[in-house]
Amino acid sequence: MNTGFGPLAKPVVLKNGNETITWGDGKNFVLFAGPDIIEDEGMVLETGKEIQRITKALGIPWILKCSFDKANRQSAASFRGPGVNSALKSLEKIKGELGCALLTDVHETIQVKETAEVADVLQIPAFLSRQTDLLVETAKTGKVIHIKKGQFLAPWDMKAIAAKAVNAGNDKILLCERGTTFGYNRLINDMTGLVEMRRLGFPVIMDCTHSTQLPGATGESSGGRGDMVWPLARAAMAVGVDGIFLETHPNPEKALCDGPTSLPLKNLETVLTNLKKIWTTHF
Repeated sequence: MNTGFGPLAKPVVLKNGNETITWGDGKNFVLFAGPDIIEDEGMVLETGKEIQRITKALGIPWILKCSFDKANRQSAASFRGPGVNSALKSLEKIKGELGCALLTDVHETIQVKETAEVADVLQIPAFLSRQTDLLVETAKTGKVIHIKKGQFLAPWDMKAIAAKAVNAGNDKILLCERGTTFGYNRLINDMTGLVEMRRLGFPVIMDCTHSTQLPGATGESSGGRGDMVWPLARAAMAVGVDGIFLETHPNPEKALCDGPTSLPLKNLETVLTNLKKIWTTHF
């Protein structure tokens, strides 16, 4: 099937219990959504329950997104999480209670094996997208890999990066757009880049929240333009993507990480309803 987005990518399939989630087959888009980081177990669980309610009602496949550690903070004083072991145990518990699949990111090769025992999708952060050892170690797990395009990379640069995982025996790759550096403290999105990455043969995901970051803008942490999450999501869906990535929080103003770019949880249903309508125009 051809759309304005181009031919369908080679599908990537994830089985989670009785559920099968597929990217790239044109039948639906997949949502990665959840709080940026595990602030406390209860908040993540309650947020997950609400996302699950909304996505089930709309018929959108959903995978919980939540980091167990944030290693790339600008300031050493910034919140990183409750500790790797504690956070992974909490995420495993939450995943079990919700019965959902889980995406979380890894920052060092030493974290990969332990994280792969809990997560269904392993994410390579944008700043680390060129780290060969990390990518190869992650590929060896056989898990679905979500690779965020570095803010300093062109869309076609992802061909060589994806090849590292393929050569390590894993072609279950998702490529993610999350903005490109444009001068100091600013990211922009080139929607043609979504098409360019899709031509590499892998499903493409749009990160609608990190794309609104103002990196390092506060001097101690990144700022952001959370009001632009919805417009970017709509634009990406109009171009055509295989999935949407967004961070959502019950109270972004009090979030311990990336609050300025998080979508308020109360707005999620409206946003997804709108995106679903746009999706149906493609097929």
